[in-house]
Amino acid sequence: MALRNAVMAALLEGEASGYDLAKAFDASVANFWTATPQQLYRELERMEGEGLVAARVVEQERRPNKRLFSLTEAGLAAVRTYVAEPPARPTAIRDELMVKVQCADVGDIEAVRAAIAERGEWAAAKLARYERLRERMLGGRTEDEYFAQAERIGPYLTLLRGMSFERENLRWCELALVRLEERAGVR
Repeated sequence: MALRNAVMAALLEGEASGYDLAKAFDASVANFWTATPQQLYRELERMEGEGLVAARVVEQERRPNKRLFSLTEAGLAAVRTYVAEPPARPTAIRDELMVKVQCADVGDIEAVRAAIAERGEWAAAKLARYERLRERMLGGRTEDEYFAQAERIGPYLTLLRGMSFERENLRWCELALVRLEERAGVR
């Protein structure tokens, strides 16, 4: 998947500046796609050149003017085309921590345990952010009410997937820490 598809998905929420998009990107699509603000700005410029997004300048006092981006009709058509295409093969895990875990038996188990503990803390923090976002999205409604009433359900479904991913990360971290502690005690 190209970054542009994730940008267009984020812009379905509405008009946004590059800065606002970077913040929203972190909150709304970070559970399935990551990008730096610089990557987002470059992609927005390319997309504007291709007519997929339009920008308008908003003048601000005491701050530099900002550009707000929105999808054009061509951008919406590109989203529709993209959604109709079959997805690429499932994502393969490329995680340096997993390589370190693979080597733990011949390396520094305590260093690997520390890295796993840090990953668990990171996953717990991300899950807590996702939980807060979920509560905001539901707005006091039940999940069934949300699905029946919401204009768009895709963002909520991807949020649920991100939450499942982080829960599994936590479960794995807990298991790995216990097993590595047992192994360290055997040595």
